[in-house]
Amino acid sequence: MSAPTTERTQSVGELLGDVTRDMSTLVRQEVQLAKAELREEATQAGKAGGLFGGAALAGFLTVLFLSYAAWWGLSNVMDQGWAALIVAAVWAVATAILAVAGRSKLREFRGVLPRTQQTARQVPDALRGR
Repeated sequence: MSAPTTERTQSVGELLGDVTRDMSTLVRQEVQLAKAELREEATQAGKAGGLFGGAALAGFLTVLFLSYAAWWGLSNVMDQGWAALIVAAVWAVATAILAVAGRSKLREFRGVLPRTQQTARQVPDALRGR
């Protein structure tokens, strides 16, 4: 003979307590996930920002001296004012192209906290039992 099995019955209050506790745990875990994602992204962004800052300074100095060299070179065959205007026009065109490319890249930028958003969208369905 097998031993009799005992069924455990819970009251409505206990069931609601379990649901409340589970929801609290779920919300806490979502907040922890969001914090972890923000920390990770902020660290990566800080490092990338520092590197881009150094690259921007080096690039600026390179462009500055190349522009002076172009201006100086052109001033050997034409008036200095016209040479400076030609160099400035080239930079105006480059600025316009870069601004348009930057704007299109900005439109492609993904939202922040993708994993947190995904799991947060699943919470209402989980509450409905789906």
